[in-house]
Amino acid sequence: MLSKPATMLLGLIYEKPLNAYEIIKHLKYMNVKWWFNIADSTVYSTLKTLEKKEFILGTAEKVGNMPDRTVYSLSDKGKDEFIASLKASVLQFNYDTNIFSIAAFFLNIFTPEEQQELLQERLTILQKYRTEIEKQVNPLWENEVSTVHVANVKRMIDLVDAEIIGTKRLLAIYSDKQI
Repeated sequence: MLSKPATMLLGLIYEKPLNAYEIIKHLKYMNVKWWFNIADSTVYSTLKTLEKKEFILGTAEKVGNMPDRTVYSLSDKGKDEFIASLKASVLQFNYDTNIFSIAAFFLNIFTPEEQQELLQERLTILQKYRTEIEKQVNPLWENEVSTVHVANVKRMIDLVDAEIIGTKRLLAIYSDKQI
């Protein structure tokens, strides 16, 4: 699976070829810094890594009297890796919710049917995860562990509940569409 910065950058490049400056502008426009701050230096280093792995192709462009700029496009290898990484990100639960948040930005690369199927599978995974965590919480267990531990496990359930609500919100998009 790709790193979070790599997934974000490949998603932006998937939509259209971009240079590093345009990517940074897109990230600012999307207000990414409020939930996943990607430093400008990370953008540049991640682009170099993605190019070395042949996930993106850089082409030098000359615009007026400006220095050459490199515009990046997705290679077939990069597209395959990006799609596989998105699917893996949707079909897992991780307390680092940024993994799914990044994937959710780019769900439109899939057909509506695929989006609905992936989100439904995610909902099933989340509900199972919640059920398994909740099995731990019972009066006997609560008497055996610290109140901080109990509170933390219940907080973890709250986080799963939030992901369930968010996934249902995304799935609700399809209740109004005929697929």
